[in-house]
Amino acid sequence: MRNYLKIGFMAIAILVLTASVSVTETRAQSSIINEILKRMDEHYKALASLKSNVTMDKYNSQLDEHDVSEGTVVYLPAKGRDATVRIDWVKPQQEILVVLNKTYVDYKPSIKQAITGKVSDVQKGGNTGGMLDFMSMSKDQLRENYAIRYMGEENVSGSISTWHLELTPKAAKSYKSADIWVDKDGMPIQTRMNEKNNDSSTILLSGLRKNETINGGVFKLSLPPDVKIIKN
Repeated sequence: MRNYLKIGFMAIAILVLTASVSVTETRAQSSIINEILKRMDEHYKALASLKSNVTMDKYNSQLDEHDVSEGTVVYLPAKGRDATVRIDWVKPQQEILVVLNKTYVDYKPSIKQAITGKVSDVQKGGNTGGMLDFMSMSKDQLRENYAIRYMGEENVSGSISTWHLELTPKAAKSYKSADIWVDKDGMPIQTRMNEKNNDSSTILLSGLRKNETINGGVFKLSLPPDVKIIKN
């Protein structure tokens, strides 16, 4: 479940030859990073809701294997930059994660089990930091918590133009760094979490539908009576 919360509920070093070039590059870095963070901030403030498809690619560096999951996400910003979220994983197996009122429920129908707990407890363990977390952070929070490098412009999914940022935590985290790809509207559409053992988890949002009316009932998860509930 924590793997999904890393999603679940999330970046241009250039060698220089002279001191004057170094100053120029540093100023250019600062300028483009400021613009990207500004657009992210403005985008989040204008975001009333989000629906999209979601794909997660978990890479095992020792086995050189990829484990890909597919599903959908519904996201509602909330006061204080908290968020209400529902992720329905459908491939390779069904799993539902709901974050509501700072509490999460991770339901696995195949084994009739649901894990529930406080989002803050998971955050204390350093296991968050996925796309949805980055999307809800203000520019000041990002600067306070991460050393940020601009890695250049890149296309995501073949045709979507993005800015690539690399974020290195200033304080100890369970991961060593993160990469985010931000589109021209200021929307982070892809995130890669880079683990200390060189494993990684890449999350891609596609088919974005913003500011549609969402029935709050979608976040009320009704569990069958035979489901075992584990409090984490």
